[in-house]
Amino acid sequence: MENLENNKVINIVEGINRELRKVIVEQDELIEQSIISLISGGHVLIEGVPGLAKTLMIKTLAKTLDLDFKRIQFTPDLMPADVTGTKIFNMQTREFELTKGPVFTNFLLADEINRTPPKTQAGLLEAMAENTVSIDGEMIDLPSPYMVFATQNPLEYEGTYPLPEALIDRFLMKIVIDYPSLKAENEVLKRHNQGFSSTDLDKCGIQSLFTPEDILRSREEVQKVQIEEALIEYIVNIIAETRNNPTIDIGSSPRGSIALMQCAKGAAAYSGRDYVIPEDIKKMAIPTLRHRIILKPELELEGIKADQVLKDILAKIKVPR
Repeated sequence: MENLENNKVINIVEGINRELRKVIVEQDELIEQSIISLISGGHVLIEGVPGLAKTLMIKTLAKTLDLDFKRIQFTPDLMPADVTGTKIFNMQTREFELTKGPVFTNFLLADEINRTPPKTQAGLLEAMAENTVSIDGEMIDLPSPYMVFATQNPLEYEGTYPLPEALIDRFLMKIVIDYPSLKAENEVLKRHNQGFSSTDLDKCGIQSLFTPEDILRSREEVQKVQIEEALIEYIVNIIAETRNNPTIDIGSSPRGSIALMQCAKGAAAYSGRDYVIPEDIKKMAIPTLRHRIILKPELELEGIKADQVLKDILAKIKVPR
């Protein structure tokens, strides 16, 4: 990737950042990691309590990219066909006609995905893995680019269902967000007092700056980012430690290795480089691996989180020079 400062990736990164900052206060990690996932070509799981601007961020991102956007509110009574669609018999034509579900879009917001049973959650699995949907034996392609942003409430919240391991592993990244600082919340209140409305993005001055083709080209550029053999070995060593660490019950699969390399390349491009450095890997390790490991039950009972275990692993593994 030559002359990266003039590259489409940088234009997209700067443009999206500028538009998101018009409506999102603080939440730097959420914005940065969402953009890295976008240019890396992966799906995103966002965990946080309701009211932290998760939906607003995703809607704004879709508008900035001029992409088709749909939202599914996951509830306990939602059925798989409500997500994917179904075929309905037309009495006039005497034929079955396809009624597409909300999964047929560029950006899908799966809101509170862990409030619906696993059977319905699994309705997204093929779409996320293959960019296709099978309805009555017919395989149908989804639009391109296709990206799922799923939000979930913390599992200790009442009425939540854990995501199936096969589904959660399909998310490139899991972003965890917390309450804003007092300064940021103060700014949010000022904006709302001045008439800000999250339902009217045009009034907020949000512009459509890019096209779906721009996103696809940026992903091609990210794939060209160089990573040295020593850094590939560094990633493999991190993943191997998740499988051998005594505090971890189930470690990351090879898909976790691929995700970490993919995100490290995305982080390099986000920073304006055409090569990966160790800091890119260290920065991306926790968001790409925190949902791919399962701790020993006794550690979870003691309140130890995956993030802390991963920090300990990163401190233990020798960093290439």
